[in-house]
Amino acid sequence: FSLTGKEALTHFPSLGPSTSSAQGKVHVKQCDLLKLSRKQKRLCRREPGLAETLRDAIRLGIMECQYQFRSERWNCSLEGRTSLLKRGFKETAFLYAVSSAALTHSLARACSAGRMERCTCDDSPDLENRKAWQWGVCGDNLKYSTKFLKKFLGQKRIGKDLRAKVDIHNTNVGIKAVKNGLKTTCKCHGVSGSCAVRTCWKQLSPFHEIGRLLKLRYDDAVKVFSTTNDAVGHSELAGPQRHSHSHKHPASPRSTDLVYVEDSPSFCRPSKYSLGTAGRTCSREGNCDSMCCGRGYNTQSRLVTFSCHCQVQWCCYVECQQCMQEEVVYSCKQ
Repeated sequence: FSLTGKEALTHFPSLGPSTSSAQGKVHVKQCDLLKLSRKQKRLCRREPGLAETLRDAIRLGIMECQYQFRSERWNCSLEGRTSLLKRGFKETAFLYAVSSAALTHSLARACSAGRMERCTCDDSPDLENRKAWQWGVCGDNLKYSTKFLKKFLGQKRIGKDLRAKVDIHNTNVGIKAVKNGLKTTCKCHGVSGSCAVRTCWKQLSPFHEIGRLLKLRYDDAVKVFSTTNDAVGHSELAGPQRHSHSHKHPASPRSTDLVYVEDSPSFCRPSKYSLGTAGRTCSREGNCDSMCCGRGYNTQSRLVTFSCHCQVQWCCYVECQQCMQEEVVYSCKQ
């Protein structure tokens, strides 16, 4: 398993300049700019369009992670990411899941958008995709995306390495979250809008919905340890004990659970994992007490300018006035 933080997939800061060309030497150079394992670079060079899709996935993962944690002590900042990925915290679990989800989502969308040479629209046998293409729609190719992703990540069974098992599990949670959001969309072509003739295709949920689901998984993440399954003779992940008659048995985490192996730091003060919360803005009625870790918060008033009293002028532009209002900002003390 190679998703360790050295690759661009989770090591977000290591991005080079983006280019639109994905052919020939330019495509190879794009692959070389990404921090990938040797095997991943070989796959990247053989897949025109993949380097650009990887960059899209990285940006998508960063933006969604920071959006979901915008009000938390750990706000998914790039600072401390490398150190965080070496540990087994809940935050590490979320990073693995959101990274694999973003790549799964981006690959499927890139196929349907025609940005990848080796894949095209979804080819599920139960859907009339050729007709869908003729009507100007194209299903997101999740089948190709997930198959390629497993090859790209090189997942394999790992003996007693608990962290490796945890990382693989959380990566698969991200992939599963994308799969669960796949739905069939149909379009009617009948006379007067009737559905006598209709075309259906597969469509992924917006990534915000997947991010929101993974954040819920993070909130309910399960702390696990390694236990030996005598029936099959190898170690498995096990979580909190559950009652069965008069005995307690460790419960295996569900395939949709995010799992972690060690408790997270508070993220209150600067450390190798984050910059801390000093200076962060917060909501007085909401999260100031929690985010500021009991240090209190500063209150500052400022005037902000915004467009107001807007009117549409014939024919093609909007005319607005500039208004000002006082805004109170709260920020955590040092």
